[in-house]
Amino acid sequence: MKEEDVIIRTVIRLMVPFIQIFGLYVIFHGGSGPGGGFQGGVILAASMILYVMAFGVTGGRRKLTEKTNMIMRSTGVLIFSGIGLLAILFGGKYLDYGAVPLPFIHHAAEVRELLIDGGVEVGIGITVMAVMVTIFLEFYPGGTSDD
Repeated sequence: MKEEDVIIRTVIRLMVPFIQIFGLYVIFHGGSGPGGGFQGGVILAASMILYVMAFGVTGGRRKLTEKTNMIMRSTGVLIFSGIGLLAILFGGKYLDYGAVPLPFIHHAAEVRELLIDGGVEVGIGITVMAVMVTIFLEFYPGGTSDD
């Protein structure tokens, strides 16, 4: 390991959690401001990609295994489509959040905000992050070995 690698890896190890917190912030505030699931998912993926570029594919796969990545891709799509189907079950249109009666919330605007920020945006963010990491790892030079 070169001496520069120690500095780069230390800085990246310190930066990744802050990048991920910012990605989560962008996801959760997407319904009420700039950002959203796609943008936040790309930011989360960028943190993982940065980690892989510093620690190699093997180090990245230790943090996010292929099985976990596959579960995240599937779960994100399930969350998004599940909320849409839930609206249909309650007589609304697909992703018509106001049609979903939540027992603890009585205003349609609050239901809409909860389901967008708490559900749809999170589902989109998880899916985008997992797919972006998958695409990167599939095309990363060296395949499944460290470079």
